[in-house]
Amino acid sequence: MAGGIGGMGLLFVVAVAIMGGGDSAMEVMDVLQDMNSTTSYQQEGGQAPQFEGADEYEVFASTVLGSNNAMWEQVFDQGGRDYRAPKLVLFREATQSGCGGARSAIGPHYCPVDETMYLDETFFDELQKRFGAKGGDVAEAYVISHEVGHHIQTVLGISDQVRAAQNKNPKSANGLSIKQELQADCFAGMWVHSIKNQGVLGRNEVYEAIDAAEAVGDDRIQEAVNGRVHPESWTHGSSADRKKWFNIGYEYGNFNRCNTFE
Repeated sequence: MAGGIGGMGLLFVVAVAIMGGGDSAMEVMDVLQDMNSTTSYQQEGGQAPQFEGADEYEVFASTVLGSNNAMWEQVFDQGGRDYRAPKLVLFREATQSGCGGARSAIGPHYCPVDETMYLDETFFDELQKRFGAKGGDVAEAYVISHEVGHHIQTVLGISDQVRAAQNKNPKSANGLSIKQELQADCFAGMWVHSIKNQGVLGRNEVYEAIDAAEAVGDDRIQEAVNGRVHPESWTHGSSADRKKWFNIGYEYGNFNRCNTFE
C-alpha cells in the first residue's frame, strides 16, 4: 500500500483522471498527490458543522442503503453466509478515508480498507450537467447500490481475487477492472429488481437508473470530456455494457447471473 491507496484504489484514481480529462501519467500523479494532501472537512458525525443533521439527502441515502442491506442479507442467508453491512459517510468538498484523501472530484466511491462508502451528493449534479444523465431519485439510488456492490465483492473475496490476478498479469488490469465494475452494475440491477413490486418505483422510473448507468460509461465520459474515445484506457466499461449488465441484474434478480468474469 503506497500513500494510503491500495491497488484497487489506484485503479479508481486512474479512472477518475480519465473522467476528468487527464491523459498522462503526470496528471494521474497530480490526482494522487492531491488526494493525499487533502484537508478533511469531515467531523466525528460524518458531516462538516454547517451540514450536520439529518437532511433530505442523508435520509434518502440511508434508506437506499438499508434497502440494499435487506436484500443482501437475504441473498447471503440463502447461501448460508452471514452478511456484514458496509458503513456510510456523507461528505462535501473533502474528507479522509481508509484509502487516503477523498474529494468531491472523485465522486461516490467505496473503500475496501475500512469497508465504507463515501458519498458526495454534489456528484449527482455533475452527472447531470457534465455527462447528460437525466437524474432523479432512482438514478441516485443506482449509484449508491453500485457502491454496495463493491462491498459485496470485498466481503466475498472477489476484489482480492481480482487484485491478485492483476498483480500476476498487469496487462489484464484494465480488463479485470471493467469486469468488476460491470458486476457491481449487475448487483445494482438486482436491488432495483428486489423493490420493483413494492410500489416505490414510479412508472418508467427504472429508466433513470439505466440512463445513469449509460452516462458513466467510459466511452460517453471520454467523449464528453475529451471529444475522443480511447478503449484501451477504459476501466469501467462502455455505456452499452453498463446498461446491459444493469439490465441483467434487473431482469433476473439472481446473483449467479451476475458473473461477469466468465
